[in-house]
Amino acid sequence: MSASETTAPQMAEAPARILVADDQPDVIESLRLLLKANGFQVTTATSPAAVLDAVGSDSFDLLLIDLNYARDTTSGREGLDLLAQLQHRRDLPPIVVMTGWATVALAIEAMHRGVGDFVQKPWDNQRLLETLRAQVAGHRARREAETRAAALETHAREIEAELRDRALEIEEALRVQQGILPREIPRIPGIEITAAWRPARGVGGDTFDVLRLGETSLALAVADVAGKGVPAAIVMSNLQAMVRSLSTPRARPREVCAEISRALAGSLGDDRFVACFYALVDVAARRLTYTNAGHNPPLLVRADGNWARLDVGGSVLGIAELPSYTDQEIALASGDRLLVFTDGVTESVNADDEEFGEKRLAALAVENRALAAPALHQRILDALLAFNGNCFADDMTLIVLAVE
Repeated sequence: MSASETTAPQMAEAPARILVADDQPDVIESLRLLLKANGFQVTTATSPAAVLDAVGSDSFDLLLIDLNYARDTTSGREGLDLLAQLQHRRDLPPIVVMTGWATVALAIEAMHRGVGDFVQKPWDNQRLLETLRAQVAGHRARREAETRAAALETHAREIEAELRDRALEIEEALRVQQGILPREIPRIPGIEITAAWRPARGVGGDTFDVLRLGETSLALAVADVAGKGVPAAIVMSNLQAMVRSLSTPRARPREVCAEISRALAGSLGDDRFVACFYALVDVAARRLTYTNAGHNPPLLVRADGNWARLDVGGSVLGIAELPSYTDQEIALASGDRLLVFTDGVTESVNADDEEFGEKRLAALAVENRALAAPALHQRILDALLAFNGNCFADDMTLIVLAVE
C-alpha cells in the first residue's frame, strides 16, 4: 500500500496538512484536487494499514477517513477498527469521517468514539471545506494553547527551582552570618550587656560586635549597611572583619572609623554606605569613648531619668576618601542605661503606618530604667513587637548596656 503527497502553494500561515483515506481512486483524486485548490497540503492513503503507516511517520492537522473499505463495504467494521487503533496514538489530530447516506448510523457511532465530525457522500464542497477548516482551526488553537501551557509549566518549574536554590543560598548565608556575630557577650564586673539581631530578609546588613579588650575594657560596635539581602550581608561581613582587626585598647574610636571608611571608599556602589557607632568602654574608669559615623544616635539614660543622644562623630563610612571623625568621652555612673539600635527599631511601623520613633523608645527606657539589662531589653522588644505586629520591614539590632 503506498501513500502519495502533493504540496499546496505557500500561505501566510503554514498550510494545514490533511491525510485523506479512501479506497476509491476517483474519490481520492477529487478530494485531493479540491483541497489543494483551497490551500491544504494533502497526503493520501488507500487502506487502513496505509493510514496507520502515514500517521506513524508524519504529523497532520486532520485525518479525513472513509469508514467503508473494499474488504468490508457494508458494516464499516474495518473503519471502526481503524478508529480504535488510532485512538491509542499520542497527539492524534482531529478526525472527520466520510460515509454514504445509508450508513449515517455508522458515522454517529464513530462520533461516539471521539471523531470530531462526519461528512456524507456525495459531499457538498462548501460544507466539506467549512467542516475541515473548523476542525483544523480548533486543533491548532488547542495545540497552541497546549504549547503555551507547557512553556508556562516549564517556566514555572524553572522559577521554582531557582527560588529553591535561592532559599538554600540564603539559608546558608544566614548560617554564615550568624556564625560571624558574637556567640556570647563578654562579661565584665560592673556592667551588663544584652543584644538582639534580626534580619528582615533572611540575611541582612545590620551587624554588631562586643569585643573584650582587657580585664576591664571592651569595644562595642553597631553598624547598618544601606540595603538588604545578600549584597548588604557581604559588606557587613567585611565590615565585621575590619572592626575586629582594628579594635585595640589604644585605638581611638575616631581612628577606627576613619580607617574603615578609607578601606570602604571606592569599593561600595553609589547607593551603598555604612552607618556605624563605635565605642570603647572602660569599666574600671567608668568611661565611655565613642564616635558616631552617621548612625542613629544611641540613647544614654541616667539614673535620674534624664537622657541624651550620642551623636558626636561624622559622616557615614565609605563615602569620603579622606574622612575625618571626632570622638567624645562620657563619664558613666551607676544606674546608667545605654541603648544602641539601628533604624529597624525606630522606623518600624504599625498598621496605621506610624513609626515607633525615638521618643517612644526613650520614654520606655526612662520608665523602665531601674530594670536590669535583660529585663529592660525584653520590655523594649515586647513593646516593639506589640506595636508592629511582629512585622519588620528593615533589619533590626538592639543592644542594652546597664551600669551596675
